[in-house]
Amino acid sequence: MTRPPRIALGGFMLESNGHAPVATRAEFQASCWLEGAALAADLATPAPRGPTGLSGFIQAMDGGRAWEPVYTFAATAGASGNMDQAAFDEVCERICAGIRDAMPVDGVFLALHGAATATVDRDPDGTLLRMVRDIVGPDVPVLATLDLHCNVSWEMVRQADMLCGYITNPHVDQAERGAECASVMRAMLGGQKPRMAFVKLPFIPPATSQNTAAGTYADAIAYGQRFLDHEVLNVSVVSGFSLGDTPKNGLSVMVTTRTDARRAQQVAADIAAWIWATRERWVTNLTSLEDATRMALEVGRDASKPSLLFADVADNPGGGGRGNTAFILEAFVKAGVEGAVLGIHNDPALAAEAHGRGLGARFLARFNRDETNVFSKPFEAESVVEALTDGEVIGRRGIYKGRSVSLGPTALLRIGGVRVAVVTNRRQLAEPRMVESLGVDLRAVRSLVVKSRGHFRAGFDDIWTPERIIEVDVPGLTTVVLSRVPWREVPRPIYPLDPDMAWTPPRPEEVPVRG
Repeated sequence: MTRPPRIALGGFMLESNGHAPVATRAEFQASCWLEGAALAADLATPAPRGPTGLSGFIQAMDGGRAWEPVYTFAATAGASGNMDQAAFDEVCERICAGIRDAMPVDGVFLALHGAATATVDRDPDGTLLRMVRDIVGPDVPVLATLDLHCNVSWEMVRQADMLCGYITNPHVDQAERGAECASVMRAMLGGQKPRMAFVKLPFIPPATSQNTAAGTYADAIAYGQRFLDHEVLNVSVVSGFSLGDTPKNGLSVMVTTRTDARRAQQVAADIAAWIWATRERWVTNLTSLEDATRMALEVGRDASKPSLLFADVADNPGGGGRGNTAFILEAFVKAGVEGAVLGIHNDPALAAEAHGRGLGARFLARFNRDETNVFSKPFEAESVVEALTDGEVIGRRGIYKGRSVSLGPTALLRIGGVRVAVVTNRRQLAEPRMVESLGVDLRAVRSLVVKSRGHFRAGFDDIWTPERIIEVDVPGLTTVVLSRVPWREVPRPIYPLDPDMAWTPPRPEEVPVRG
């Protein structure tokens, strides 16, 4: 190649909860909806909104020989429901138009989530990858990063040369995985032809058993990484997004080798068998609301006791929850808990009212007045407006470190001994500055309630160590008690919904291989 290689860049990230409201174009526009020069400019800023995987890929490519990036389009949104089909079609057309207009290109890199569904299309990530492949042809490298909570289809595997899943949860390795794709892209530009093996297990582990710092999933990740060597380029053990309620549901194993298809099959089969043998260890342990309230009362009354963090895992916006159920809030307020902060409660109408009334205003706060979801029941309480901000923050820790996040107009309300951060844009509380920007001193908080499943662990681990984290059992769209989910499309039988099911892991020669 006499000229620098031209690599098309794009992104599409959505985690679809099959039981949450439809994800609209407006949700993406509030997060990241950037095309061409606007995408390039965003990724060049110190605190971009675009996918971190793109940043990692670009930085790694810039560290090597000259190349030419072609910025197409990137659309990202927090977890929601099925994506509006017209909005998804527009995402595909914008990315594909950017590639067509730039042809010929020498490679394509996409930062994907991998757990999207649309109101019509049940495999949007597979559709997008197929459309890209149809444009560039069979010989141009197409690589993508995937979230650890992706629901992988064979179509996704068939259309990509490598799918590279995150290996950390909370996800703090997106940039590293983008860099890993850059390394493989360079090798493919030099003539390497990777092979990728794929095994889908009939297994949907509960979300709270997927911490990669310690526990069963950490062991599974470590078991897979031990196979990396001169031939095995990548091992991705992705747990899947259990609440996707899609035919693609299930933990997946993808193994990419430099050239050896048989080696890829052997490793994938080995890992799948190991995980299936450990399936009974993937369990969740929740604390009742009554016990959680008692614990919050105790630490509020006794400053000598270590403070606690309570995770509302069933109302996680990062998994499609509305971020506004009031079960814990109401229990803490009625019990008279002191020194508590709850965040972040998604309620645009209440945030707007607080801004309209102003600092120091006392009023009857009506939570969820505009909500229709069965779990988002109304709650009213006398409150005081303690702080107001525009909700624009730059993360300092965890998954949002160095990234711009927009919460929209935000208010801190005090209700007795409980303060509530109320936001306009639905997000999970995984970043300290989301509440610190309101004047909250986290080290003085006795009980912090986070609407998050697990990403908060990377944002608040300097204060709350694992033994001081309480996962609370309350209702919500992101419940980890899988028997409570009204399943519609998940393939059956599947473990643990069908605990007595029989499944035999494939022999190496039975594992499908791409390439």
